[in-house]
Amino acid sequence: MKLTQAQLAKYMDHTMLKPEATADMIDKTVAEARKYNTASVCINPYWVKRVHEGLQGTDINTCTVIGFPLGATSTASKVFETKQAIEDGADEIDMVINIGELKGKNDQAVEDDIRAVAEATHKKGKLLKVIIENCLLTNEEKTRACKLTVKGGADFVKTSTGFSTSGAKAQDVKLMREAVGPDFKIKAAGGIHSLAEAYDMIEAGANRLGVSASVKILEEAAKQD
Repeated sequence: MKLTQAQLAKYMDHTMLKPEATADMIDKTVAEARKYNTASVCINPYWVKRVHEGLQGTDINTCTVIGFPLGATSTASKVFETKQAIEDGADEIDMVINIGELKGKNDQAVEDDIRAVAEATHKKGKLLKVIIENCLLTNEEKTRACKLTVKGGADFVKTSTGFSTSGAKAQDVKLMREAVGPDFKIKAAGGIHSLAEAYDMIEAGANRLGVSASVKILEEAAKQD
């Protein structure tokens, strides 16, 4: 497949989630996103206000993570975090499911957790992506997590936090696409470091890519334009 640099940029959530990220590192990420016109900038909730202000005058969304990276905070905490992030200027919310409850087959708890965050997000007209952390799941659990994400009313299902044992894999994206059908959106994130890997994810069915190596990949794409 071949996309222009501009087309590929709109697949990308340009990401800076490192715990050691400083204000300067956040500002650099915003500047890079503005230069390449990515889909969003994805940062931890503390930085939402700064990023939202830094993206004024663009169509680039501010994206943040909730219950991150473990997913094991209470639903009430996730909802509060979501409301606060939206108040601070977030357009997109990437929440982590309760992985332990999924593995324990307590599907209702997982669905209720997603739905509560979805309702808080959609009430303000914003977008919800649900991180299922594929590397910790069996194929059956991945499929179940995808179906619960759809039932819970989210907008995207997302492969990974990028903070566990591995990130996105094309075969997982294909499995997710089978689970959610042709129209529901999928975000692949974690470990995407090259143009070839980005294309692999898109060809497997990803609608969005969570990438910290955006600049490297987009410069690679420019050489093929």
